[in-house]
Amino acid sequence: MKAPFFGYPLSVAALTPLSERSRERIAERFRALGEPTRLKILERLFRSPASVGDILGAVGGTQANVSKHLGVLHAGGIVRRRREGLKTVYSIADPTLERICVIVCDSVARDAREEAEATAPAVPRPRRVRR
Repeated sequence: MKAPFFGYPLSVAALTPLSERSRERIAERFRALGEPTRLKILERLFRSPASVGDILGAVGGTQANVSKHLGVLHAGGIVRRRREGLKTVYSIADPTLERICVIVCDSVARDAREEAEATAPAVPRPRRVRR
C-alpha cells in the first residue's frame, strides 16, 4: 500500500468496500459540489463563516437562488448553519473539503498548463550568425 495522504490510503483499492448507503452519501456530496454557483459559495466560506447577505455580496445573484444553493450544500453535509440573532450563519462542515478542492484545482491547473503547452506555437530558434 502507498503512504497515507491526509490520513487516508492513496490507493482506492486499499479502501474498505463501501455499503450502498455510503455510496449514496458520497454521490450526494459530489452532486452538491457539481455546480459553479455552489463552488463560488464555498470559495467565500473557505475564508470565514458568513450570513446569506455576506455570501450574496461575494457571489451575486438573488437571495432566493443563494439560499437554494445553500440548502443543497447543507443537505449534502457540505456546510453547517447556526442562528445568530436574526441571521443564519453558514460555515464549512468538514475541513477535509478544502483539501479536496485544492487537489482538484491543482489538477485542473496542471491540465490547463499542459494543454497550453501542447497547443502553443513553436518559437523559432534564433539563427546563429557565422563570422
